[in-house]
Amino acid sequence: MTDTTTQMPVERDAASPLDPPPEYQALQEQQPVHWVRFPNGTEGWLVTRFDEGSQVFADPRMSAHRPRHDTPEGETGESADDSGSGLPPLFVMMDEPDHGAYRKLLTGKFTPKSVQKNLQPYIDQIVGEHLDAIASETGPVDLVEALCLPIPCLVICEILGVPYEDRDGFHGATENMMDMSKPREERDAGAQWLMNYISTLIAAKKEDPDSAGLISELIRIAAAGDTILKDEDLTGICVLLLFAGHDTTAAMMGLSIMTLLTHPGKWEELRDNPEKIGPAIEELLRYLTIVQFGLGRVALEDVEIGGTQIKKDDLVVVAMPVANRDPRVFSDPDVPDFDRKTTRHLAFGYGVHQCLGQNVARAELKTVLPKLIERFPNLKLAVDAQEVPMDAFGTNYGVRSLPVTW
Repeated sequence: MTDTTTQMPVERDAASPLDPPPEYQALQEQQPVHWVRFPNGTEGWLVTRFDEGSQVFADPRMSAHRPRHDTPEGETGESADDSGSGLPPLFVMMDEPDHGAYRKLLTGKFTPKSVQKNLQPYIDQIVGEHLDAIASETGPVDLVEALCLPIPCLVICEILGVPYEDRDGFHGATENMMDMSKPREERDAGAQWLMNYISTLIAAKKEDPDSAGLISELIRIAAAGDTILKDEDLTGICVLLLFAGHDTTAAMMGLSIMTLLTHPGKWEELRDNPEKIGPAIEELLRYLTIVQFGLGRVALEDVEIGGTQIKKDDLVVVAMPVANRDPRVFSDPDVPDFDRKTTRHLAFGYGVHQCLGQNVARAELKTVLPKLIERFPNLKLAVDAQEVPMDAFGTNYGVRSLPVTW
């Protein structure tokens, strides 16, 4: 531990809303690991460089069962399972072998082959329909409401078998749950709404054993027995998939479009070179990295990271947006470069806990961005870039609205 404690930087520069807080540059240059005070007052280690961040995520001595570090000041008593919010222990906060056993039940639905075969035609269809609806308008359109939010909502509803007409309810609850500017009671109420909603849906699906969707498949697996999946696990897993499956991609989609519209030549580069969409998506994931406050781990024993001695039980948080701007790995890291040779990044995490839904997110982004560019080649922001309202307090960084015209 150092003699002085730094406050974790969280405020972005309004003039550069797509960049991490400017204080990170100096921290990253000084050393890879810092002892800091997190937003809620908890103290621990903050990792700011790429190689050391990858090491933390890949090290089995780092437990995913961690306390919250991103809640408002004074909320330091929360446990890893968000005790009090109503949420049960989530498998993303479990270690092996339990984490792997739960994940194995879901992995088959999220492989590139499965996404391409079972989801891509549906994604193509809904993106085309929503672009048609936008084209029928004459004035400025908010792309968050018209495209970035409904596409991920529709896709996760299709995967899980959740009624799309319930989207306002589960998205509103998700927003409340993940907005760290709101009091604990409101965030807990959002989590509880999702719990109640999924519990009711599971009960209804149990009455219809042939119903479609992943929730019904999990119900049948749990009912068959001889599995780690118990009846009481269903609600937690389905809540996790529902809120994580749409909020993250919606945020990434909005920021990606804003990036293309605010960086001279990038929109035209993809318009004229559609074959670049794959590398462009990976570069946008690196450049934007929406996990605003990073992800934490807890040391299970004494560990050395980047020359720093981490003690058993210490909290270690990887500042992923900053690690993905590490100049030791990425040349000119603050510039989106669709010809970049280094395509690895930490946007989806790393190691056994790497984001389960990353292939679905990629499929949505790879469909939306080219089709949007093709349909609206002259699209532009309807307001000054600095007037676009940013979600500065959400667990996922994004835009609250994105007014455009063409």
